[in-house]
Amino acid sequence: MENSLSPASITNNLKTRLVGQRVTYYPTLTSTMDVARQEAQQRAAEGTVVIVGEQTAGKGRIKRTWLSPKGNLALSIILYPNVAHLPSLIMLASLALVHSIETVTGLKSQVKWPNDVLVNGRKVCGILIESQVRGNTVDYAIIGIGVNVNLKTADFPEIHPTATSLSDELGREIPLLDIIQQVLVEIERLYLVLLAGESIYEEWRDNLVTLGREVQVTSGEAMYTGVAESVARDGSLLLRHRDGSLTKIVAGDATLRDDK
Repeated sequence: MENSLSPASITNNLKTRLVGQRVTYYPTLTSTMDVARQEAQQRAAEGTVVIVGEQTAGKGRIKRTWLSPKGNLALSIILYPNVAHLPSLIMLASLALVHSIETVTGLKSQVKWPNDVLVNGRKVCGILIESQVRGNTVDYAIIGIGVNVNLKTADFPEIHPTATSLSDELGREIPLLDIIQQVLVEIERLYLVLLAGESIYEEWRDNLVTLGREVQVTSGEAMYTGVAESVARDGSLLLRHRDGSLTKIVAGDATLRDDK
């Protein structure tokens, strides 16, 4: 299925004006983020997509690796947003994936703060946002997306307990091109919503599986536990501790305490 991927197949009948109108495709690559960064520094057209058939050194948050063998989706999208829109990019990408998964597969998914998408409580997507900002000017922003599409997680014991794939959930292979095109359509739709001055915060908040749950959050060298009470409009997590105090966590990694 993935062998038929090409820039032409992705852009053909793609119903976008911006995102995905320029696509660079590589059969194998260390990381789409590295190539996208080079393209962005050369001012590639906004909406340029870097996509790979097999990513050998994919990066997740906090210097983690992201497994992306053939059959999975790994892509990066270059944008040039206003600095005010930067905090919304993680929300945008999360919602785009939730919508795309349901449209293509019928599966319901939820967002785990800050950057994971879960199906039936297990991770199916990861998101990485990278930007270069000087003062109040955004040189570029890159949305990196990884989706376990046609991955047999049982073949990878290191992730099997906590991860799933769309094909694992449905018991059949999913057309990779359908997922790619739908993700690009949803990214553009939500990006245009932001550019029009509208908010996607409320919908993102309402899709968070984290809220109301007891969590453990690692932020830098610090570790916090408490109930994820809410999220601020900038995407920060508001954590209520047992003593009643409240901590605002701008960036971190949250684990649901009842995760197995």
